[in-house]
Amino acid sequence: MNRKIISYILGALLFFILFAARPVQQDQHQDNTPDSHATEAISTEEHSGETDPLSSQEHEEEGFSPSNFIFDHILDAYEWHILSHKGFHLSIPLPVIIYSETKGMNVFMFNKFHHGHSDYAGFRYETHGENRGKIVEIMEDGSTVAPKLDLSFTKNVLSLLIGITILLLVFLSVAKAYTRRPNQAPTGLQNLMEVIILFIRDDIARPSIGEHKYMKFMPFLLTIFFFIWFNNMLGLIPIFPGGANVTGNITVTMVLALFTFGIVTINGNKNYWLHIFNMPGVPWWIKVPIPLMPVIEIIGMLTKPFVLMIRLFANITAGHIIVLGFFSLIFIFGEMSPGLGYGVSILSIAFTIFMTMLELLVALIQAYVFTLLSAIYFGMATEEHH
Repeated sequence: MNRKIISYILGALLFFILFAARPVQQDQHQDNTPDSHATEAISTEEHSGETDPLSSQEHEEEGFSPSNFIFDHILDAYEWHILSHKGFHLSIPLPVIIYSETKGMNVFMFNKFHHGHSDYAGFRYETHGENRGKIVEIMEDGSTVAPKLDLSFTKNVLSLLIGITILLLVFLSVAKAYTRRPNQAPTGLQNLMEVIILFIRDDIARPSIGEHKYMKFMPFLLTIFFFIWFNNMLGLIPIFPGGANVTGNITVTMVLALFTFGIVTINGNKNYWLHIFNMPGVPWWIKVPIPLMPVIEIIGMLTKPFVLMIRLFANITAGHIIVLGFFSLIFIFGEMSPGLGYGVSILSIAFTIFMTMLELLVALIQAYVFTLLSAIYFGMATEEHH
């Protein structure tokens, strides 16, 4: 049964990639694209010598932009960019799902925009300005507005599915090893996973939550630890299927923090809520007429998930920015002098390798810290009155 589930998931991912790789003919009646041509899901675009001289001149004058280079890598996108070389772009376009009040629901592949060089179905992918990197709706008067709802399948979503698939492959195979070799010493991957699981159980869950209640929260703690760790590691791989900044996305970390907050709120016992709204041992004049202590406790309760969210987001994003910053030095000095660029590249690559090694440790530490703090919050919510 487990093997069938994995086969279905892998088959769905493979079908998506193969479907995306299928050549798609451009609609001949599409606005702003009078010369229709074939496009590919692993999309490629070559700019020939017929490009607008003014736009190419502006591009040359613009030069290398470190901020654009960094933010293009750490922000979410509607395609998975793989490489660019002399006007040739290789990327995997992803499904765009947009609802508009005037145009209704629209579903199409991102390569319809040709990397922002053409509009499609009344929508435009902005490559400049305040809406850079976003899809906007073109109104009848030529103005652009944000669509009412954007449910597009982005790079981070695809990376999440890849991370979940890896988690399933790892833990279903480990579970199968236990059933195939019961009461025997673990080996290989099974041995590695058992060490980590026992560490989370004995050094995080038991001390933080208590001997009698920790098992209730173990599934969540294990899931959150390995989810964060695996996605952190995937983000450090510079080529597909790695490179996405999933745990450096504030929305993802917010959802993870809300899961912890929800579990704390649901499982909080009478003693937990009493300490929030009527703290024992506190003078009455701090509670009445102005409920100073309850207000402080409620702020503290809401601050906990906020701290979880910001800590994970900031640490992972900062690591990516530092690594990309070292890479940017090569191009910055290279524009001044090719020889200077080659010289700086030696130091830049050395520092990048060092930071990458450090990021391997940070990827594990951040998963540990998030899991530990979650366990501490669970322990605070379920602690009995002494």
